Formats: sequence, C-alpha cells, structure tokens
Amino acid sequence: MSIRQCAAFMLLGAAVLQPAYAQTGKYPDRPIRLIVPFPPGGSVDVTARLVGPKVAEAIGQQVIIDNRAGASGIVGTNVVARAEPDGYTLLINTTPLVTNTQMYSKVPYNVQTDFTPVILLSSTASVLSVHPSIPARTVREMVQLAKARPGELNYGGAGVGTNPHIAGELFNLLAGTNIVAVQFRGGGPALVGSLSGEVGVSFSAVAGAVGYMNSKRLRPLGVTSLKPVAALPTIPPIADTLPGYEFTAWFAVVAPKGTSPEIVNKLNELFRKAMSSPEFVKRFEAEGLEVIGSTPEQLATHLDSELKKWARVIKERKMKAE
Repeated sequence: MSIRQCAAFMLLGAAVLQPAYAQTGKYPDRPIRLIVPFPPGGSVDVTARLVGPKVAEAIGQQVIIDNRAGASGIVGTNVVARAEPDGYTLLINTTPLVTNTQMYSKVPYNVQTDFTPVILLSSTASVLSVHPSIPARTVREMVQLAKARPGELNYGGAGVGTNPHIAGELFNLLAGTNIVAVQFRGGGPALVGSLSGEVGVSFSAVAGAVGYMNSKRLRPLGVTSLKPVAALPTIPPIADTLPGYEFTAWFAVVAPKGTSPEIVNKLNELFRKAMSSPEFVKRFEAEGLEVIGSTPEQLATHLDSELKKWARVIKERKMKAE
C-alpha cells in the first residue's frame, strides 16, 4: 500500500469513527450555558441563580449563568434561537417569550418553531406595591387614588411586554385606571426605581422583592394570584377587589430547535432531579416561587396557551413596541 493510499485509508477511518464517538460520548461532558435575557436582579435572574447550582450538582458540570439583556429579552432569546442544538446553550425566560412576538412588528425568531421545550420550572405571583410616599394602603385605595389622578402615577416596567408591564396593564384594564408604565432595562433596574421613589407603583415578582417589603422599603397592597402566597401570607389577592384579575409569572427553559429528544429528555430529568429535594422546594417557597417541574410536552402546551391568553390585553390596551 502506498503512503497516499495509507493516508486516505486513515482519513476514511477517522471519518467513520468520529460520528460513532460523538454518539457514544457522555452528555453533558462540559459546562452548560444558561442564558438569562435580562439584567441581574430580576425574577428570571433570581430563578436561574437558584436553579443553576443545583443542576450543576446533578450533572457534575458547571452551569454558567449568562445575562444577555436587551429589547425586552429579544437579544438573549435570539442568541439561543441561533445557537447549535447540542444541549450546551439553553434559555430561561418568562412571559416575554410569548408576548414579544405579539407586540413587536418584527422579532428575529418564532417561539413555536425555533425552540424545543425542555421544562416549565416554576411559577410566582407578582405583588402590587407602592413606595412609602404613596398614600394608599389597600388595592381599593390604590384604584381610587389612580382614578383621582389619571396619568399622574407611574409604575416600573422591565421592558415592553415583560411581566410587570403585562401585570400593570391588566390592572389598568380591569380597574379603569391609567397608571403610566415607565420602562426600565429589566426587572432589577425597575425594582431599584421603585425603591428610590422614581416610580411610585410596582408590579414586581414576589421572588426578589419580598425582602424589601419585609424591611418596609416597599408597601405591599395585593398579590396577583388568586390566593395569598407563602412568602407574603397576610397580603390579599388583587382579585378580592378586582374580580377576574390574575397574573402568574412562569419560568421556562427551552433549547434551540433541532436539539435531539435524547438530550431534551436528559435535561428534563436533570432539572427535575435538581428541584425535587424538600430543602430546594422550601427555598423556592421562601422566595415566593412554586416548583412545577413539567414535562417538555406540558411546556409546549403551556406556551401555546399563553400566546392566546395575553392577546386580548395586548390588543385592548394597545400595547405595541415602537
């Protein structure tokens, strides 16, 4: 056999063996990047940083939390939509994953075709709260104050179509008020704006904000769920005053479209294992979060439902991004 024939044979052998090696390689065998499409400090970031270390323990690999903020989550979400579908780049997101596609005239991805659902991690109520300078101590007083001062009161949003924005506009719709949204570059900055008094009203996720309410830097008036939450047991639901009001934020992990079912199922198993301990559930509850741990199929159904659910609020409140 000539040197040229021998070299060709070796190259052919390598080409044959490489896919076989890739198929038998253990997943995951290197760090996983979990992209948070918002700045640090918001509810998505808080959830990622609670879950990440537990998942890292379960898989024996580092889970890198990568904040890629911009355009109400669109920038970071698009990073994942365009990533290799190898299970090493994942997205954690919330309501804007579905509402952005209805509010922006052009979004560089399709939530139903560019992602593979992995797991619905958890949910959390938000809480209507005010800066201590605002003279309202109940939801009813908040409605009366807002009606007496139309367009004068502001609440902090985390970007167009984000959880605080949706929760605030649902409140305006049902209460017949006009509390004006001031958009910040994420839930963390919006919360800082509420604490400083830059905005007087807040629709923050309980997760991440409960400490400021316990320290009386913010005054909670009502939770957005239909029942009180463990982290704020004395705060009544907004629905007690505004029948029909309900907003529950959720946190989901998705992968790029084309990620293999084997990897998706492995990821689902790892996340569910990481979240199953009683200590972890208790930690989540202390932050106002409720563990869900869905299957990929249940998350797919949930995303379809959420797309339809918020269409009415977006249309009636004319919530369009410029």
